[in-house]
Amino acid sequence: MNARHTLERRVPGMNCQGCVATIRHTIQVQDAEAEITGTPAEKRLEVATRLNDDALDEALIEAGYPAAGQQHYERHVPGMSCQGCVGRMRKAIQARDPDAEVAGTPAEKRLDITTMLSASELDDTLVEAGYPPGDGEDEATTDSDASRGAEARGANESEAPHPQASDDAPSNEPDAEKRPATRRFSISGMTCASCVKSVQQAIEKTPGVISAEVNFGTHTAQVRGSADPDALIHAVEDVGYGAEPIVDMREAEEARARKDEQTYRQRLRGSLLSLALAVPLMASMFVYHPQPVGGGRLYWLAIGLLTLAVMAYPGRHFFVNAWKNFRHHQANMDTLIAMGTGTAWLYSMAVVAVGPWLPEVARGIYFEASAMVIGLVLLGNALELRARGRTSEALKRLLDLQSRTARVIRDGEEREVDIDEVRQGDQIRVRPGERLPVDGEVSEGQSHIDESMLTGEPVPVAKGEGDEVSAGTVNGKGGLVYRATRVGANTRLGQITEQVASAQASRPPIGQLADKVSSIFVPSVMIIAVLTALAWFNFGAEPRVTHMLVTATTVLIIACPCALGLATPISTMIGVGKAAEHGVLVRNGDALQTASKLSTLVVDKTGTLTEGKPRLTEAEVLDGDERTLLGLVAALERGSEHPLAEALMTHAEAQGAEPGEITGFDTVTGGGITASTADGRPLLLGNARLLEEAGVVLDAGREIAGGLEEKARTVVYLAVDGRLAAVFGISDPLRHDTIAAVKRLQADGLTVVMLTGDNAHTAAAIAREVGIDDFRAGLLPEDKLDEIGRRQAQGEVVGMVGDGINDAPALARADVGFAIGQGTDVAIESAGITLVRGSLHGVAAAIEISRATLTNIKQNLVGAFGYNVLGIPIAAGVLYPFTGTLLSPMIAGAAMSLSSITVVSNANRLRLFRTRGDTDAGKETSPPRETKEALS
Repeated sequence: MNARHTLERRVPGMNCQGCVATIRHTIQVQDAEAEITGTPAEKRLEVATRLNDDALDEALIEAGYPAAGQQHYERHVPGMSCQGCVGRMRKAIQARDPDAEVAGTPAEKRLDITTMLSASELDDTLVEAGYPPGDGEDEATTDSDASRGAEARGANESEAPHPQASDDAPSNEPDAEKRPATRRFSISGMTCASCVKSVQQAIEKTPGVISAEVNFGTHTAQVRGSADPDALIHAVEDVGYGAEPIVDMREAEEARARKDEQTYRQRLRGSLLSLALAVPLMASMFVYHPQPVGGGRLYWLAIGLLTLAVMAYPGRHFFVNAWKNFRHHQANMDTLIAMGTGTAWLYSMAVVAVGPWLPEVARGIYFEASAMVIGLVLLGNALELRARGRTSEALKRLLDLQSRTARVIRDGEEREVDIDEVRQGDQIRVRPGERLPVDGEVSEGQSHIDESMLTGEPVPVAKGEGDEVSAGTVNGKGGLVYRATRVGANTRLGQITEQVASAQASRPPIGQLADKVSSIFVPSVMIIAVLTALAWFNFGAEPRVTHMLVTATTVLIIACPCALGLATPISTMIGVGKAAEHGVLVRNGDALQTASKLSTLVVDKTGTLTEGKPRLTEAEVLDGDERTLLGLVAALERGSEHPLAEALMTHAEAQGAEPGEITGFDTVTGGGITASTADGRPLLLGNARLLEEAGVVLDAGREIAGGLEEKARTVVYLAVDGRLAAVFGISDPLRHDTIAAVKRLQADGLTVVMLTGDNAHTAAAIAREVGIDDFRAGLLPEDKLDEIGRRQAQGEVVGMVGDGINDAPALARADVGFAIGQGTDVAIESAGITLVRGSLHGVAAAIEISRATLTNIKQNLVGAFGYNVLGIPIAAGVLYPFTGTLLSPMIAGAAMSLSSITVVSNANRLRLFRTRGDTDAGKETSPPRETKEALS
């Protein structure tokens, strides 16, 4: 019988203790002694049992409560001796599950895995890779445990030349399975910001929802949590709106564009019909305006019926939506339009019906006002739709980079299939000039790939067998066959597109005031209209009834919640798209707003200011044979993915050094590597602090190291058997545009600070060359955290630029984290903003665009608030004592439509914004041709 152990599962369908009881009964049929504890609020199940992983999962399925798909496992792997072993196991596991996360600790023989594979599939994969699990304590762990473990291991990463593989670095986010799912829905029926409140409240009340963002600009809802999609759809429908899950972003965007075009044509056609009646009617009033008595009543009755036709056909949706909202105890812009035009029509028909019995001053007829208001509002809706359609062009261009089909080789036959049918492991053939459909690894052929849409580099990159390629890039003149490794939304292009869409749907904090006002706007306007009517009826000038009707109707019509609702999301959409055009992925509206306030920018050195591709330039041997020592270095660094380790390995291989035999491999945080040779001699490879703490005398290497550091070299020491054996100098050249980018950031008003784990001499040389006055050297990751915290305590708004791996804690601590590199998963999760291209010019572009976007949002908010604050009192008649006239409902309708158009048009000005890099010496950083075509 298996030993008793504790397993944990996340069970989405477990909603109460009754569910727990059902699960307990099913498990205890197989293991009577099993102890089951469930926490429905957290969907967490803890099982102390003799069942293995697979048996437990099968029992849960039998009970009708399957566990969430992705699980976390720990395996004891006796054969794991270095990070090279971890890399091979990672490759084997990710061949079966591309989204798997694998981290290893060779010193403890422990492997941590987050995967969709079952326990048996995982073990089989490890056996096939040549690393069978041992008899250690293997268990499935909670996501939070795994996350905490990753953070604990990664919090002490440094720039020593030996860090563990990048996958071991923390992300400062929960692991994938713990992290709630984010779903996106297309919302129909929203006409103003008040609708947003209704939909958002309905979604947030749904069990399992953690947060929701409803965007009026895109008519989408972004929901985070474990709520059932059907429950979310029903919740939205219950408050009078429609919801449809977005499965394929491109199809959803195309469907939205078709729907907007159809709506645009309907609104334009309805507007023309309404105005075709209203304009001649208004013109005729100057010539023929009979009293509603005698024969005049028939004339006005005919006009009234024609106006009713306008209200019932072109303006039908105002009244239908108003009725739906009434049934759901809600009100929106449609309610205001329907009440305003409906009241004017009903009063006019009442005058026609009983005109002879009314005093002459009370015989005002406003049929033309109802028709004109509907016509003008419909025209405004049409123009607003057309202007709003341009705001999502950046996302559309990104989606256009995704191929619709792929040429797949299966069973020796080549066939063209829909992109959704491509599976991981498929062999894909790409002809010259074609766009690559998915990510993969070249298995046959050679060519040059235009990767400018991802990297910003205009020169095509040579690709051959074993090289990685990305979806959306363009093949050159050669033919390629490659194996699909990531498909669908998991491709790099898919992740970028997802991030842009998610950011466009988010809202910056500056929009919160508008959201709060919008949520109570329509009821407030209705109250103001009633109070206005009462005031005119009791205290107004004659004819009181007419004045009461005109002012109340005008108040209802002039109020515009649309302008408030559009002020923030439209500008955010365009700003995020503009940033994507410059290779900048903004995570959310909060990051966009905070980036505009940055006063200090902290930068890492390796891979940020420098190329991140170090090479060994000097090797000074003090004791022993160089090739033998290089063999020991190769053995120590084998499997490490750190750039400095790669430089040492590359040099050792170039010198023909064979990796030596080592034992007892271990890493020292912030120092280096310790191990022993086959005959028991201790080995140390790392910085001066590591060797000094071990009692190694460095006198012989000090002078050598000093000379290297003056040349901005990173110094690595090797000690064998307690004696200094060699000193290595590693050069990491500055990026070609670093100096210009730093000057640009300083010109933008930022204080640039360099924090690095490298030695002081090297850091000073780099800072002097780049033009940075403020720097600190020899820092561990926790030191960087403290420095950022110290500056924040002094009132500085701090941004941090790093590679998103070793600097993940600092990226998370900063007010805004910029992950520089190639947009890896770790970078995206750790930072608020990810730079797809490896240039600090991207940071400057992000800050400049964020400032322009926030300025634009403020202009929109001032305009929207100002319009309503001024317009509603004027509509209520506050100027009547000075002018003797009231605002016409027709003018109010035109003004209301114009306010929304003005907000959208002002937001669209952002599309013309040019960053400093587009207009001055930084011009070389403008998006390359391919990217401009894709994103501009």
